[in-house]
Amino acid sequence: MGGRRYVAATAPPHRLLPPSDPASRRRDRSYRAAVAGRALASVAAVALVTVFASAAAAAAGPAAPTTAFPAAGELTQAVAVRAAPAPSAPIVRRLQRFRPDQQFQIVLALASRRGRNGDLWYRLSLPGRPNGARGWVRADAVDVRPVVNRIVVRLGSRRLEVRRIRDGRLLLSRAVAIGAAGTTTPLGHDFYVQSAFVPTDPFFGTFALETTAYARVSDWPTSVVGIHGTNQPELLGQAVSHGCVRVANDVAARLRRLAPLGTPIDIVR
Repeated sequence: MGGRRYVAATAPPHRLLPPSDPASRRRDRSYRAAVAGRALASVAAVALVTVFASAAAAAAGPAAPTTAFPAAGELTQAVAVRAAPAPSAPIVRRLQRFRPDQQFQIVLALASRRGRNGDLWYRLSLPGRPNGARGWVRADAVDVRPVVNRIVVRLGSRRLEVRRIRDGRLLLSRAVAIGAAGTTTPLGHDFYVQSAFVPTDPFFGTFALETTAYARVSDWPTSVVGIHGTNQPELLGQAVSHGCVRVANDVAARLRRLAPLGTPIDIVR
């Protein structure tokens, strides 16, 4: 999909967690309404979300093999992800070019290596369960370019940072709410933003990022960790969520610009 650098920003229709209380049921109904398309008016304002910060790179066509990592982009075909950079290595995951919600499958490459036959392979951070999974795909199956920023969530200080990768410059640092005891926000490196949308339920604030981090239970109506705004800013700085990272709505608005799809995420102590 050479040169295409935009992904529709809609609420992703993944498997929904069964609601356990009236508030959860209300969020569940709101989420289903967005998935069914009744939230189109809200989504229209962000109908397209840039995958990368550079519009010049967006128009440049298919990316040449990169040597700068991390690098993010899209699959150009369905792939078998392998345990090592070799066509005979065991398959650890299969990824389709499109997600079930018809959005592009975003990928994050962490490194590259030549196989024995000289073919170039990329090592990917794999989305979802188990957290921290990695695997190799041929470089000609993906279209990736170096990413600009990195999100760091610090659970101990309950803060979210955005840092520019090339020089480590701090671009944003704000208080967040994190997972409560028993539903903690998972630790890990090189998760990434795989989708973004405007919620219709005010519980999720004004903008939301879907990450690749898996959580058994989360505020998100799926089994992943979201980074989203909130209608309860008084709870920021506390451990009160079901695994998601809640931010102030003005922070969510800034993340819309600073953290395009493919932005890597570290969640640390």
